[in-house]
Amino acid sequence: MPIITSPSKVLVSGANGYVAIWVVRTLLERGHSVRGTVRSASKGKYLEEYFKSYGDKFELVVVEDITTPGAFDEAVKGVDFIEHTASPFHLDVDDPEELYRPAIRGTVGILESALKNGPSIKRIVVTSSCASVMSPPSVPTKFSEKDWNETSPRVVAEQGRAAAPITKYLASKTLAEKSAWEFYNKHKSEVSWDLAVINPPFIFGPAIHEIPNLKALNTSLKAWYEIVVKNVPGTKASLEASNAWIDVRDVAEAHVRALEKETAGGERIIVSAGEYVWQEWLDAANALSPQPYTLKKLPDGYSDIKKVYFIQYATTKQQQLLGIKLKTVEETTRDSLVYFEEKGGRLHL
Repeated sequence: MPIITSPSKVLVSGANGYVAIWVVRTLLERGHSVRGTVRSASKGKYLEEYFKSYGDKFELVVVEDITTPGAFDEAVKGVDFIEHTASPFHLDVDDPEELYRPAIRGTVGILESALKNGPSIKRIVVTSSCASVMSPPSVPTKFSEKDWNETSPRVVAEQGRAAAPITKYLASKTLAEKSAWEFYNKHKSEVSWDLAVINPPFIFGPAIHEIPNLKALNTSLKAWYEIVVKNVPGTKASLEASNAWIDVRDVAEAHVRALEKETAGGERIIVSAGEYVWQEWLDAANALSPQPYTLKKLPDGYSDIKKVYFIQYATTKQQQLLGIKLKTVEETTRDSLVYFEEKGGRLHL
């Protein structure tokens, strides 16, 4: 039996984010009501306009600082479910605490508020990341939900500010997810809700959140644009780099299905569409006919790229618990290029 019935009220934190706005849209399309949080009223204006056709089924509340104790105390009142997506993903960081504090305190803080003020809440879904699953490997490795990234937190603990920015980010996601599970396991006898965690790898696909300029592109989509469209850096080594990916719309679908599927409770779930080397995205883009991107010629890359997939993920749990038909590389490439074609002139891309 699905645990969410329509209509339910769902709190979505960080509602103006790349993933979050797709979660909000998917929930509204399913017939639910959504209360979204944003850091300021000005950040909510675009959302109010975008979702105005849903009337009072969409509302916004301002949570200025998610690290403040009790920040979500009012926001959680009267909701049936929570989708906690608010967490930083950027690499422009010196002090690890700049990532640690919002990632950890924001996650634990919303759980604390749910404990205090959420007697009607049935499930909380937290957006984590495959960053908390995989320790960067030197040989091709397949990871599963049983794995934890123990390496990055240790490196940051040893090196502090001197650690690489990506290592600080990986560590922040690991520590935030561990903190969520520790809090839940400590208090689960006191609460009416259970916890589910979604762990995506790199997230690509068209954006629907407000992007006034190129700098406002989220980190993963900006990387896709720079490599597939701008040919930056364009080296063979960069196009041989490998990772795993999923479409942003499928991540949103996973968040909603994690509310609909009773068996998702108490689980961390990797949602991945598969592995890639960057050259494969260039090949997919150039193979499209008709070509949706006409603002410039797309780079060809190299014909002799080595395809070694260092990071792979087991997706059995994703298939069994959520059963999503995932977007293909071709679909995501086409839709992303259509997006950048439409946005190109206005964003000065």
